[in-house]
Amino acid sequence: MVIDPTSTRFALVLLPTPLPPPTGFTATLSPYRRPSPDQAPTTAKASCLYPISTLAVSEARKRGFDNAVVRSPDGTVAEFATQNLWLVKDGVYVTPRGNGCFLTGITRARVIQLLRDSGHPVEERTVAVDELPTADEIFSTGNHGKVLPVTRYEERELSSHDATLLARSLYFDFARSQPV
Repeated sequence: MVIDPTSTRFALVLLPTPLPPPTGFTATLSPYRRPSPDQAPTTAKASCLYPISTLAVSEARKRGFDNAVVRSPDGTVAEFATQNLWLVKDGVYVTPRGNGCFLTGITRARVIQLLRDSGHPVEERTVAVDELPTADEIFSTGNHGKVLPVTRYEERELSSHDATLLARSLYFDFARSQPV
């Protein structure tokens, strides 16, 4: 297929959706992986990123979960199918370092800054899949849900959300302080 700029049209679709409640979601490890930057345009929400996310979430829902953890090509944690992933262990906030196979979102960047500015340790680093079952908390950041807790990962219930709620509070305090 050759793209013809003279035949290309602009379309804008707006769908108002309410902010999801902060009650959280369940997640499981997906068999699907993000492509590497030499396989797809991974720095944009384009190409095969949406179909892979759709497949990952569909497969997770068939197994009774709301969302899926997708891995990077090397098998480490990339993100959730629909948001950036965080874990908290021993008071340290951890989020996968950008490696070119997923978008490091603007909400993620804002939460990193807000946590660091308020004196909380944040690590951007490679995250192994086997860190998730032992995390004290897991949560997501993203444009739609902002900051949401994971209430169950695989078969493990996650009942503590104090660190997540702190991150959420910092984010919304910041958002409310900005001029409209």
